[in-house]
Amino acid sequence: MKWKLTVRYLISVVFVVIFIIFINLFLMLSLFTAQSVFNIPIFQEEEHSPEQFTRQFQDRITISGDALTIAEAGKEELDSRNAWIQILDEAGKELFRYRAPEGLPKSYTPSEIVQMYKYKEVNGETTVFVGEKKAGGRAYSYLIGMENRSINRYFILYDNHSLLRMVKVGGIVLIIDILITLLIGYFLSKRLTKPLYTLIDGIKKLASNEYFHARPAGVFKQVFSNINHLSNQLKANESERKKLDRMKEEWVTNISHDIKTPLASIQGFAEMMKDPDYRFTEDEIREYADIIEKKSLYIKEVIEDLSLTTRLKNKELTLNKKTTNLVVLLRDIVIDIVNDPKYAKRHIDFHAKQESIPAEVDELLIRRALHNLINNALLHNDDDVNIAVRIEKTDRTRIVIRDNGKGIRKEELDKIFDRYYRGTNTGDAHKGSGLGMAIAKDIIRVHDGEIAILSEVSQGTTISIQF
Repeated sequence: MKWKLTVRYLISVVFVVIFIIFINLFLMLSLFTAQSVFNIPIFQEEEHSPEQFTRQFQDRITISGDALTIAEAGKEELDSRNAWIQILDEAGKELFRYRAPEGLPKSYTPSEIVQMYKYKEVNGETTVFVGEKKAGGRAYSYLIGMENRSINRYFILYDNHSLLRMVKVGGIVLIIDILITLLIGYFLSKRLTKPLYTLIDGIKKLASNEYFHARPAGVFKQVFSNINHLSNQLKANESERKKLDRMKEEWVTNISHDIKTPLASIQGFAEMMKDPDYRFTEDEIREYADIIEKKSLYIKEVIEDLSLTTRLKNKELTLNKKTTNLVVLLRDIVIDIVNDPKYAKRHIDFHAKQESIPAEVDELLIRRALHNLINNALLHNDDDVNIAVRIEKTDRTRIVIRDNGKGIRKEELDKIFDRYYRGTNTGDAHKGSGLGMAIAKDIIRVHDGEIAILSEVSQGTTISIQF
């Protein structure tokens, strides 16, 4: 697997390099062809090359008998190119000159013309080009010298055998270069692909629920950092999932026990009342019916909690909002709780700085949330606990429920609003769905509110709600 990845990477690199070389060669050949065939000035800035200019300049030379002249347009062209001209007869003698330097010969032998054409015999900045003009059965030669540092001419002399030998040697050198390139490319590819092996192995481990960590370095440093972060996050999520699963299992066990107990009572009393051998007085029947009713209401309450928390979690609950005076609502909740015989000996203080604090809320849900929070403070503390409930409005509406009871340990404080969580001090007196605090939090949140809790062991607990 690893060597296949390295070879594929190497082949891809070599293929790309070769492809680019061939594309460049093809483009260069196409441009040279276009310049030659269509006379397009691609590689020179001027419209015509010096060679073309020299060949076409014969059209600017006028021969009438023994008189030679150059058209004014031709002179302007020579001036623009900083060039001069000498026109020679068939014997090489000068017949006409324009802008030619004083030191030039008046006549040339054929070898001197060739020498002048091949090499820079005038000065280091002048390149000489040779042209021919035929008129009246005679052939005239002309030399055009261009003083331009940018124009250069070089002649190459080669032997076909030597060229062939050079090609062979060059081919061998090219093969050696290719082998060296492949060798270097192999080691470079191996070095570059080595981190990929680690990444692939790491991803396979993550896919198999095995967590992965590697030292971020090299080109893939950022990738390794992200993979490590993902691995840590998955590990944390897995740990949290297992913890939640344990909480669910414990919750299911507890809720099953809590439901089975009242069901057993209902079943037992129903069987007794159905048995013809038993003779019950009217008072006994009322007593048993009252017990059955209370147990049934308890089971109904648990089922409603389950339904409500599911709808809140899945955002399937439609709010029936209306303008409600939160002061009156909260006061009614406190009065209802205080009037409950179970809490006859409990003490709850209610404080409101304003008599009216209106808000658009679902009254039934808000009543349920606030009742759960106050009731929770009563259930999980001793009979002598003092509870203070306060509501006020500044820029926002704020409700505070404070008690001086047992408090909550730090490790439990983060879980207090979690579904399925029951505190360690929950006993037989605190049976229920265990969803009261989670439901309260969800109700506050669907009203765009915020809820926070502060607590210290033996110092009490403070719950703060803001809308």
